[in-house]
Amino acid sequence: MSELRYTLVTEGSSDVALIPILTWLLRENGIQLVQAEWADLGESRVSERVSLSWKVREAVRLYPCDLLFVHRDADRASVDTRKREIYTAADGLGSLPVICVIPVRMQEAWLLFDEEAIRHAAGNGNGRMPLNLPPLRQVERLPDPKTVLHDCLKTASNLSGRRLKKFNVSQRARRVTEFIEDFSLLRNLPAFATLEQDLQEIIESNGWRLA
Repeated sequence: MSELRYTLVTEGSSDVALIPILTWLLRENGIQLVQAEWADLGESRVSERVSLSWKVREAVRLYPCDLLFVHRDADRASVDTRKREIYTAADGLGSLPVICVIPVRMQEAWLLFDEEAIRHAAGNGNGRMPLNLPPLRQVERLPDPKTVLHDCLKTASNLSGRRLKKFNVSQRARRVTEFIEDFSLLRNLPAFATLEQDLQEIIESNGWRLA
């Protein structure tokens, strides 16, 4: 294998922000050549009538890969519950390795540690408005990290009035991870540490070490 191909299945389009995080994790753990794909399933990805198992099967059909990441926010469920849901949905994929990506509450909690990246994503990299980011140790306990991130982006933009109303905060949120080169601080968060441990086990069991 000269290159590892992975596909990410998410709950919604905003979660494509996980791609730079997962690519960084793979490279940190010895997989340097990485090809990433987000399984863009259109409206079906947010339809309550479409099962997770259908999304997983369709993602693998449309985006063949060596490794499948499946994202589910924990929300009010336990991590173990979410993992069971994912592994049940992935049953029948044969030997394809599957890794669960389960941030506590929402993936936006993992984007609240880099003030400079938030400012750049907001289009105002030289801004100085205080963002009042929560301490990293508290982000997994926030009841609504998405709202916190969106509020920070609006503040960082330094826009007001009609210009602020036209500010596409969801689009800007997806760009935060594009401006982060080092995600190592996230290793202090239990959910992220679990993700890396699961990834390390998959890499070890498959003998993957690509230069």
